[in-house]
Amino acid sequence: MTFRLDVIASLTDAGKPGRPNEDRLGSNRTAAFVVDGATGLGDRQFMSDYGSDAAWIADYAARRMAVELTPDVALPDLLARISADARAIFDATAGEQPRYAWPLAALAGLRVTEDGLEFFGLGDSVVYLLHDDGRTDTFTALPDAFAREQAAARRHVERVGGIGASGAALGDPETLEELRRNRERQNTPDGWVWSLGLVPEAAEHLARQPIPVTGGATAVICSDGLADLVSLYQTCDAGTLVRRAVTAGLQPLVTELRHLEREVDPDGLKYPRFKQCDDTTAVLVRVEG
Repeated sequence: MTFRLDVIASLTDAGKPGRPNEDRLGSNRTAAFVVDGATGLGDRQFMSDYGSDAAWIADYAARRMAVELTPDVALPDLLARISADARAIFDATAGEQPRYAWPLAALAGLRVTEDGLEFFGLGDSVVYLLHDDGRTDTFTALPDAFAREQAAARRHVERVGGIGASGAALGDPETLEELRRNRERQNTPDGWVWSLGLVPEAAEHLARQPIPVTGGATAVICSDGLADLVSLYQTCDAGTLVRRAVTAGLQPLVTELRHLEREVDPDGLKYPRFKQCDDTTAVLVRVEG
């Protein structure tokens, strides 16, 4: 069966005014995806003109994928090439740096190939898919990422009494050190997270899953910021989120998210997290056979 993939709408919103949005999105005739740059843990920024190194890697990867992700391309090979090229660019600018300072990003997307529709991903970005017959699917490369992060965030919040005055946990030396230790292990056999960044071998761990679709389906591809409505705040399930995106648009979902982050629980006491507000990006996609 030959599928058609159409982007209905998209939205990206920075979590904090005045701070760079480290999310990117992209699409072409047969693919749509979100790239979520991970907040940098280094002492300084190296890549200029993007606001942060995380924004740079997300932008670089998204631009490459929008052009090069065609139905016949071997996706792991493409991601490995992007990572190798990004490593060369970063090293030429930054020189040798500790691994916790290497920029990286999560990835989630849908693509149409000769074999049908498939999900692909690295890290904790998510695809929520609503079939025309009412069935729902949730796809992510790291299904246990939310539980792990919330447990770590809860330890931080309980120890310091909240997220922190800056609206992010990185101002606390103990939490920063723990985050750096975990970041050092990313994209290594000693870690549990494989992400898109400067390590070509991460592409060997790309999550891919064929998606049987009869008739058609609608999907929201999103960074973990928007996914918090389902996983953290639990104001809707996967199917409801997609239906709301179709009927009311993506902006009301982001408005609800910001209300929860900034007004309902600004200190993370009820909903533990490392940042008061996260960058939020979503692509609403229609797939038909």
